[in-house]
Amino acid sequence: MTRKYSDMNQHDALYKVARAYPGGLEALAIRLEMSVNVLRNKLAPGIESHYPSFEELSLIIEQCHAAGVKDAHLPLHALLGRHGMAAFLVPEPEHINKDDLSQTVCRVMSQVGDVAEAVSNSLMDGVITVAEADLIEKEFQGALTALGEWRARIRIHHKGDPHR
Repeated sequence: MTRKYSDMNQHDALYKVARAYPGGLEALAIRLEMSVNVLRNKLAPGIESHYPSFEELSLIIEQCHAAGVKDAHLPLHALLGRHGMAAFLVPEPEHINKDDLSQTVCRVMSQVGDVAEAVSNSLMDGVITVAEADLIEKEFQGALTALGEWRARIRIHHKGDPHR
């Protein structure tokens, strides 16, 4: 039977992201200077004798993000979600386009609309499944990231004019 991994379980999310590293766990283990067997044991859900340390968790996410792994920050979002918290990416000033602030507002509203659509679709049968809850959480993360980008753009816009 194939195991279904939950994006909102921090252990599952870390395992899923690490496995998506280019070259798989073998290549990631080399980058982390760790044997692949130890890494596999630390990441595999169900193996309760090994756990990644906070530093290893951070390094795995950092390596996956640098390698362009989709949803590399998912384990952090899952961990924070477990504790009733949420985070968003704070864009670096050099990575923020100089587009019109109204375009950013439109992106924020679009992301919020995606959250509302995911919730509405999930509630059609009156039950939110685990998969639907995962999708809703992902949509919330997208909306929070758009809000963070909007905030960063406003700050840059404000700092750019010495008369404000």
